[in-house]
Amino acid sequence: MSSILVVDDDVRLAESFAKLLQGEGYEVCTATSGEAGLGTIRERLPDVVIMDVRMPGMSGLETFGAIHAFAPGLPVIIMTAFGTTETAIEATKLGAFDYVLKPFEIPEILDLIEKALEAGRMRRTRVKLDATASESAPADALIGRSEAMQEVYKAIGRAAPTEALVLIRGESGTGKELVARAIYDHSTRAERPFVVINCVAIPDTLLESELFGYEKGAFTGAVTRRIGKIEQAHGGTLFLDEIGDMPLSIQAKILRLLQEKSIERLGGGEPIPVDVRIIAATNRDLEAGIESGRFREDLYYRLRVVSINLPPLRARRGDIAVLCDYFMVRLSREMGMENPGLTAEALAAVEKHEWPGNVRELANTLQKALIFSRGYPIRPEGIWQAVQNGAAERSPELESNKTESFLRQWIRKSLARGRTSDPFAYCIDNVTRILIAEALEVTRGNRSQAARLLGLSRPTLLTKMKKFGLAGGSGAGHDEEH
Repeated sequence: MSSILVVDDDVRLAESFAKLLQGEGYEVCTATSGEAGLGTIRERLPDVVIMDVRMPGMSGLETFGAIHAFAPGLPVIIMTAFGTTETAIEATKLGAFDYVLKPFEIPEILDLIEKALEAGRMRRTRVKLDATASESAPADALIGRSEAMQEVYKAIGRAAPTEALVLIRGESGTGKELVARAIYDHSTRAERPFVVINCVAIPDTLLESELFGYEKGAFTGAVTRRIGKIEQAHGGTLFLDEIGDMPLSIQAKILRLLQEKSIERLGGGEPIPVDVRIIAATNRDLEAGIESGRFREDLYYRLRVVSINLPPLRARRGDIAVLCDYFMVRLSREMGMENPGLTAEALAAVEKHEWPGNVRELANTLQKALIFSRGYPIRPEGIWQAVQNGAAERSPELESNKTESFLRQWIRKSLARGRTSDPFAYCIDNVTRILIAEALEVTRGNRSQAARLLGLSRPTLLTKMKKFGLAGGSGAGHDEEH
């Protein structure tokens, strides 16, 4: 179970906030001053700190500085009112994870906490290379003894201690972020921030402000200054995932960052010096992108100072058996299950499959097979059932015509009735409710397993369960321990 420390001199607010977080499944303790918060941290290190910036005694910056000195990798979220925003911005520049304005929206703070927990986990867990001892291998490991993977390890070792830009190339699911984190872990910046931006996951209209930040009044809704992810990574490493999908207008600004070591916030006119090392990754054919005018040639050559190519799983079939051992041990441990293993026939089936989704697809397939194994060794039919389910999720066109026809008829009827002012939300909510209910049925009410099955964070799943009135949405009920 993840632990959170709330530091706020407003006792009623801190207790109310603690109850909310406990209802979401977190272990929470509170402190009413910076000094008390430091004492708690020294006694037992939490996973995340949420701290008010304005408290009696130690100032917000002094408290953060002391926390950062004691535990550099501990994510700290700053809570601030409009009057103290500048202090929060300064703390973020110095290494705080992020800040949130009071009063804040509950979904906003829950989402921020989940991101902070993930960032903290990444900082605490170094990526292990060539982890073949599955019993002791960490959750984040690059697995493989093949010649192709040995070349990847060598490239990481050569690039990590330098300041060189690195471009990681490979198909989806090959482990590009793990390679980026391994480079960061073994670099001279390992104690500084590691900030990840997925260029395809953020809408084009928001990506620029997410990266570069903005000044107060830069656009409608910009009620205060906001520093972007690039400034948050100052002194550390910025990982630009899926850079091949970055809009041309932002590519030009990234090129300027590389050339001038500075940025400008949206709505600002002054250059801001920034010291970041950039690691980029893509599954796109950048050379074809240059030919079609979708990717800047000058940025391409700046990025590929060091290029690391990750092989697809089908090109290193000799690693599949050790990958299966690793994932079976890890996944069964995470789900609180006995490891039933694979039959020889099932392993042979796994080794013959093409795995278009690479290592990620293999891990997801084994997880689904484990859920339905009922404790018995996984047989070939269990593998194929999980593979087919995964293919249907990745490619909607593979779903049966009967299912699609049923959905189309239901949507058409819903639109024709006109009983709601927001038919889009009505249809999405109904499908979401059914999807969550079925996931809970499959996992016998285990919310953590259901969240993993759906690809959601546990707090997000609980929030949606509350919204749709599904059993156990309050945080009580059958679940596994973390």
